[in-house]
Amino acid sequence: MDFAYTPPPDAPRILHHDHEILVVDKQAGLLSVPGRTEDRADCLIARLRGAFPQVLLVHRLDQDTSGIMVFALTPHAQRHLGQQFEKRQVRKIYVARLHGRLEPKSGTVDLPLIVDWPNRPRQMVDHENGKPAQTDWRVIRADDAETRVRLMPVTGRSHQLRVHMLALGHPILGDPLYAQGKAAAHPRLMLHAQSLRIRHPDSGVSQTFTAPVPF
Repeated sequence: MDFAYTPPPDAPRILHHDHEILVVDKQAGLLSVPGRTEDRADCLIARLRGAFPQVLLVHRLDQDTSGIMVFALTPHAQRHLGQQFEKRQVRKIYVARLHGRLEPKSGTVDLPLIVDWPNRPRQMVDHENGKPAQTDWRVIRADDAETRVRLMPVTGRSHQLRVHMLALGHPILGDPLYAQGKAAAHPRLMLHAQSLRIRHPDSGVSQTFTAPVPF
């Protein structure tokens, strides 16, 4: 069955904006940028251009992931923020609900990732050709059915958190690509970008922005 893109109708929730940056809480189900086909033109950055015509992309979240995104409002801010992401100076914290009980209480996944070409957009672990990818985790609470966990990606590979949790044997609930059976039977991907710490492109002062977890 063909996938039908039906983004949520609500307007983006603006958390902060000033002369250099715009911080938004992205809804699950909305693309960050336009897709390749005309029916996927509706996206977060397109919706933001109505009020902020100068908005510039810095990073992305998966369509199914909700939470914090920062955009630039000047070319200087885009360069400055882009370098922070490239040099891994940005602190990102996600909250996820996983299938089953994740043990121990904290740890690190260090598994290289590469696109699974025959099954795009899926990614996979590849120890020979994959790019380095590290994710720290800390359990918030758990029972035998599921685990609520805080995820801190060190790198920023495509689908990194989703594939790393799958590799641990605990896929993220509601994941349409990597979860199966009961784990997939949720109304949305249970992954949310809760907080983002950056240095402001103008002042250089460290700032942390947060978006409440909707699940």
